[in-house]
Amino acid sequence: MSIQSSRRDIHARAIVFSALLAVIPAIVCAQIDSTTIPQNAQAKRYGIGWECNAGYRASNGVCAAVQVPANAYATDSSYGRGWECDYGYQIDDNACVVVEVPADAHYVESLNGWKCNRGYRAFDDACILIRVPDNGFLTESSYDRSWNCVRGYRPENEACVAIEIPENGYATNASFGRGWECDRGYREVGDACVTIEVPENGYLVEASYGPGWLCERGYQAEGNACIGIDVPEYAHLDYSGNDWDCNRPYRKDRDLCVLP
Repeated sequence: MSIQSSRRDIHARAIVFSALLAVIPAIVCAQIDSTTIPQNAQAKRYGIGWECNAGYRASNGVCAAVQVPANAYATDSSYGRGWECDYGYQIDDNACVVVEVPADAHYVESLNGWKCNRGYRAFDDACILIRVPDNGFLTESSYDRSWNCVRGYRPENEACVAIEIPENGYATNASFGRGWECDRGYREVGDACVTIEVPENGYLVEASYGPGWLCERGYQAEGNACIGIDVPEYAHLDYSGNDWDCNRPYRKDRDLCVLP
């Protein structure tokens, strides 16, 4: 293709593009011509068509005024009902009815309803008093009984009964289980707390398993005693301090350290 022919082609395309630019605005204007937009409406800011003004809703091609019921207020939203109920009212069909708050309760806007005051629980459409027994206290839980027992007592039916704590034991805060633990230096055996016998060269540990004691560094547990560790030549106590390892490059061979 010659340069002259190419120029003619470019010129022709420019003419067609210019013609389209002239036609498109006319088409758009025709689509949003004021005669096609109903009263109380406006052309959409984006896209083609129209939308109703605030306070109106589209119905059968026209914009009808939103009917706001008593005890309600109009919203600026372009969708939904176009109104919301006033504080203290809730929607019932197309009306706003007052929320009936029973005695010993308060209105909660986020629930669009009510909640019983502390010390009361909901029962049907009322709030009834929570009966807290002696040695009990109210909890924030809205489930179960809404109360618990103080330390040393456990709930049984509607009462708080004393927990039988053995000698050398103490009450815990747990509302389940036995409700007590043994003092340091004692271990639970059945319903009693018995003394942990710590051997010479041993010490107490806080553990719910094992004998309740460990041997000092340099000693090893054998039965109920702590026996001194006999470290062979070319060896050293390991990281735990209750056994030994061979020095490098020696290897353990029974009770000795030998070269490989």
